[in-house]
Amino acid sequence: MEWTSTVNEEKQYFEIVTSGIADRDGTLEMAKAIAVAMSNAGIKKVLIDHTNIESVSGRPAEVYQRSKQFEEVGVIHGIKVVEVVSPEHKEFFDFLETVCINRGYRFSIFCDKESALEWLH
Repeated sequence: MEWTSTVNEEKQYFEIVTSGIADRDGTLEMAKAIAVAMSNAGIKKVLIDHTNIESVSGRPAEVYQRSKQFEEVGVIHGIKVVEVVSPEHKEFFDFLETVCINRGYRFSIFCDKESALEWLH
């Protein structure tokens, strides 16, 4: 999975745009990079736009462990994460949302950027 990162200075959030295939290794690598960048910048909000990804991979048991793995790579609970996904991938990301919320993250999934930004702020 590839991604680009920008900072919205005015609203104080990172925006990540992904492409390719969302898999375990790629998402964990991205999460670690985001955690470091957020810590360094003192920013506590991130919007991740997954609308350009081709596919997602991961069995439910793997997705269930994902939030624990986020902690292991340095993602802290004090941040707010919103992800924008294509409708075709929403079911997969809905499960991830539930898992993350149950682990104490402020995490939400939307299919449109406007709603995602509204929730983020």
